Amino acid sequence: MENLPETQMPADKWVRGGTGAAPEARRPVPPPAPVKRESTLASILWAVALALLIRVFLFEPFNIPSTSMVPNLLIGDFLFVSKFSYGYSAKSIGYGLFDFPGRIVAKHMPERGDVIVFKLPTDPSIDYIKRLIGLPGDRVQVIHGVLNINGQPVTRTPLGPMHYHDETRDVDFQKYDEFLPNGVHHDIVEESDDGPLDNTPEYTVPPGYYFMMGDNRDNSQDSRVMSKVGFVPYENLVGKAEIIFFSLGDDTQPWEIWKWPFAIRYGRLLHSIK
Repeated sequence: MENLPETQMPADKWVRGGTGAAPEARRPVPPPAPVKRESTLASILWAVALALLIRVFLFEPFNIPSTSMVPNLLIGDFLFVSKFSYGYSAKSIGYGLFDFPGRIVAKHMPERGDVIVFKLPTDPSIDYIKRLIGLPGDRVQVIHGVLNINGQPVTRTPLGPMHYHDETRDVDFQKYDEFLPNGVHHDIVEESDDGPLDNTPEYTVPPGYYFMMGDNRDNSQDSRVMSKVGFVPYENLVGKAEIIFFSLGDDTQPWEIWKWPFAIRYGRLLHSIK
């Protein structure tokens, strides 16, 4: 039988091996597997769902826009708030996901000295961050700049002057170490002891409410300003501020990435909040 030229051999029957190799049967080549686009989309959706679950029920990031918590929190600080610290309420979960009264799964009650993010009572769409000073039933008053709780002035130890600069002004403070009745202590600053918020009436905290104050005592709209903040309901508490995970100084905006190497406050990264 006459051999056909190689170019005339049926392509689905023969292949050429190496030089001088005998022809052998060609195995059918399977078609390429189709890309499973639906599995990629599902992975993305699962990742988004997980991120939302963490944000809604575990840790939510916040950034500091004002000087009300100087010297402990600065403009440009980014922090994580633990949303499970005091259990959950409809306001703390947010996003309109649930509507129920009170709080659930509350294992720990708020304590004096906790730094807390809460929904502003006069406008729950706004988040505030302050320090918890008065518990339900407490009597709170400021007299010549000194905090009084239940008729007793708290101890504050002078720590010397402090100069502060931000994008709006330069200011000189007097810094103190303030000791609350439960032994918790923290730094506060005062411009003077005779400002508008340095002499207040005595406030009695109602049941189910809390009294909040900023650490920058002369520059904080807090529970002393009854028309704006006043007493904060238990269900308005969003969570406890835990840790600073990022911080930008020098009036740098987060989107100005090219400034980060010089603007990041490296000493504040992963700094626990007290």
